[in-house]
Amino acid sequence: MARIFLLGIAFYLVYRLVFDLIIPVFKTTMHVKRQFSNMRDQMQGQANQASSEQRNTTTNTRSATSKSKVGDYIDFEELK
Repeated sequence: MARIFLLGIAFYLVYRLVFDLIIPVFKTTMHVKRQFSNMRDQMQGQANQASSEQRNTTTNTRSATSKSKVGDYIDFEELK
């Protein structure tokens, strides 16, 4: 009788350990990893967008520079 009682207590403690500690910690860990992954992807997307915009700006600036060279060139003198 005492042996069944002790086995019941042992199973209950193992059950509580698994469902009150191990599973919640596992779920929380997976949730945090997913959030960090989403944040990293968002940051990479923003960095890619910024570098793409910078490349477009550089290309547009070069186009504008090449167009401005077509006109008359005005030389200026340094002021001393």
